[in-house]
Amino acid sequence: MKTILTAAAFACVASASFADTLTLYTSQPNADAQKTVDAFMAANPGTEVEWVRDGTTKLMARLRAEIEAGNPQPDVLLIADTVTLEGMAQEGLLTAYQSPEATAYDPALYSADGFYHSTKLITTGIVYNTGAEQVPTSWADLKDASLKGQIAMPSPLYSGAALIHLATLTGDASLGWDFYNELATNEARAKGGNGGTFKAVAAGEKPYGMVVDFLAIRNKAEGSPVDFVFPEEGVSYVTEPVAILSTAKNVEGAQKFVDFLLSQKGQSLVLDMGYIPARGDMGVPAGFPARDDIKLMAFDPAVALQNAEANKAKFADIFGAN
Repeated sequence: MKTILTAAAFACVASASFADTLTLYTSQPNADAQKTVDAFMAANPGTEVEWVRDGTTKLMARLRAEIEAGNPQPDVLLIADTVTLEGMAQEGLLTAYQSPEATAYDPALYSADGFYHSTKLITTGIVYNTGAEQVPTSWADLKDASLKGQIAMPSPLYSGAALIHLATLTGDASLGWDFYNELATNEARAKGGNGGTFKAVAAGEKPYGMVVDFLAIRNKAEGSPVDFVFPEEGVSYVTEPVAILSTAKNVEGAQKFVDFLLSQKGQSLVLDMGYIPARGDMGVPAGFPARDDIKLMAFDPAVALQNAEANKAKFADIFGAN
């Protein structure tokens, strides 16, 4: 009898282990992803997380292939932007979940239906070389003729954050497409991603640029000759949202993962990684202005999704297909 009970016990353990395995697809940097998974498993003993890390575009290509084959693998996604997830929600590929933690968040930072929730704020502002003659304080300052040929920015044809930045600024009544036309007249260079733009500014090749906040602020702390401005009109932002697949095999585990990321403990992890937590009752990393001094510009993921291809085409007409 003892042998039979022991075998049954092992069978139960094996079954529970299978049920408590959570599969995550994420675009976080490897070190951040490992910290996130380790912290979640520490807070949820008995749950194992299997994770795959790649850029959002490549992850989505992999997932689309899995869906076509009728065998999607992830239970939960933690990727760069809400626009991608808005598209998936409209296709019926996500499960709605109203996390109880969402009450601590600005409603603009999560899907009203609960299809996705933002976990951090990565804003785009102005970086400038400290050897530059002028210190810009607004987006409009980049239109100044004295800065002709001195501005770099990532291309929305290459960078997802830059595409969201484009949608945000062109949707602003005070900027619009006129802003980008004037940047083109000012011979702004639009090429590649945020990394290349930052390097050009740090080297003094292009004294001014548009980049994501942490890239400039972290490098400044390490001695790079740059400074970062949160423009007075406000900043665009991506939010690394989390979402549960409609085909999730471990829905309960996925819900726990969402709740953990949105909790104070999960958001403290975001802060420790050097990002602005999306949760409204948290602080900001060293080197950032106070949360109340960071103005987020209006952004609607559904509108950005609807206009994405037209925005890319118009941008290419203005700046070329870089």
